[in-house]
Amino acid sequence: MRTYKIGMIQMDTGGDRDDNLKRIEAFIAKAKSEDVALIALPEVMNRMTADRTIDTSEPLDGPTITFMKACAKKYGMWIHCGSIRERQAEGLPYNTTVLLNPEGETVSIYRKIHLYDVDIPGKVTALESSRNKAGGDVVSVETSIGHLGLTICYDLRFPELFRLLSLQGSEIIFVPANFAYATGEAHWETLLRARAIENGCYIIASAQTGEKRENIHSYGHSLMINPWGEIIAEIEKEEAMVIATVDLDMVTRMRDELPSLKNRRPDVYRLETV
Repeated sequence: MRTYKIGMIQMDTGGDRDDNLKRIEAFIAKAKSEDVALIALPEVMNRMTADRTIDTSEPLDGPTITFMKACAKKYGMWIHCGSIRERQAEGLPYNTTVLLNPEGETVSIYRKIHLYDVDIPGKVTALESSRNKAGGDVVSVETSIGHLGLTICYDLRFPELFRLLSLQGSEIIFVPANFAYATGEAHWETLLRARAIENGCYIIASAQTGEKRENIHSYGHSLMINPWGEIIAEIEKEEAMVIATVDLDMVTRMRDELPSLKNRRPDVYRLETV
């Protein structure tokens, strides 16, 4: 399948997991009625609380992914599950993406590699590594709907990851996210369009929106971008779904016409692809 519809869902995820999943299923049912082949969800789509002392993690065989597997099978649809906090037997959870096929089977799992750690005295301290463990694998997968690459949120700021995914063959790269408002307003669209143009690929960036803690707002502005860098679908601030058609033959054309992958100089510099 080289041309098909993707449904991108922007969420204002709250603390009630069952309610969040119910709203997600309503979007999936609507997407099914419009012949969507794949649904993409945002980062931490199942449960977010203002109180970070509450443990929102769960194992991959827990209620969220079990529910999403049932939805994938019920509606016969590929589902990119955004991410959840994946509980471990010991230690901190991972921030984890799960990709499901229309039979409700797990096709691929990606654990967020880059964690946002910053400490600027008198200005900001944010240590994601105090809440989550970093993954260590670059993940892409060949499927019947194309070669798909997986990233999460802050990974967007590391172009080498996107280049590696493209060298592995990725035609579509997912960026589920929960960008803060200030950095989102300044950088979100620019970085996403750059990643699409640099690598001649589609970017599907489903985002969180809404106020997550007092005076802390998620940026929203979910975007689908084609290999030319054009925005083909966008959601601004509301919780909503938008549908757009991807044509993977466009990836081939753009990589032929702007052959930045072929014109690399690995004799001078090198990124390890395995």
